[in-house]
Amino acid sequence: MFLFYPNLKKMEERKQKEINYYNNEVGKLEEGELKESGSRGEFSPFLLESYIFLNSLFKKRGRNKKILDYGCGTGINLGWLAKIGKEVIGIDLSEDSLELAKKRIEKEKLGNKAKVLFMDCEKTEFPDNSFDVVFDGGTFSSLDLNKILPELKRVLTPEGIVIGIETLGHNPFTNFKRFINKKTGKRTVWAAEHIFRVEDLQEVKRYFGEIQAYYFHLISWLVFPLLELPGARFILKLFEKIDKFLLFIFPFLKRYCFKMVFVFSGPRK
Repeated sequence: MFLFYPNLKKMEERKQKEINYYNNEVGKLEEGELKESGSRGEFSPFLLESYIFLNSLFKKRGRNKKILDYGCGTGINLGWLAKIGKEVIGIDLSEDSLELAKKRIEKEKLGNKAKVLFMDCEKTEFPDNSFDVVFDGGTFSSLDLNKILPELKRVLTPEGIVIGIETLGHNPFTNFKRFINKKTGKRTVWAAEHIFRVEDLQEVKRYFGEIQAYYFHLISWLVFPLLELPGARFILKLFEKIDKFLLFIFPFLKRYCFKMVFVFSGPRK
């Protein structure tokens, strides 16, 4: 059964399904399971080379900037973004997720540096040129790319940038897992079928003059489920070094990486 809110009655079915999925995910959390920003369960993504690089990008290009956390969910990124930026505003359509995000803001004492709003990423209510940086923490697969790209361009200042990290949809092994998740209801059909692809960067070029893309986890993603085991973090770092070597020798393998970190800049007039 879908959760319908009075102001969402006319929303497309795919959005309703995404909202329902994330509300259900919040419902699975136990009382008191609110982890520090950046953590997912007992696992911190900042152990990974991709997130370490993402953090370094923000420190170089997002410091003291006004940041939009685009599809903020439960606010897992608000804390570290607030430490870097001047102000962070998170938006999402999952009201249950936003309630958890508000608790996170209070728990982490983010004060006036962070807040969250109930808002549609595909049609925000912000004026033009509202943000210096938009952060995408893997939200694109839940959205319609053709709708969000012009919206991203609109809300950014002329010097504004999009910094994000997305899962890529080319690796046949991770795609098979995604297929199983779709069939078993662990992920919505829309999100499973709209994982970001390298070819989508061609569409991005219509709205942004410069694109920088960095690729991670060609084979090191195999270690992710084992990171709580003794010695697994050493193996992760070893595999990440192998990733770098393979991608340097065989750059055509980049599309088969698990994660891509990107910067879109130069919003087109």
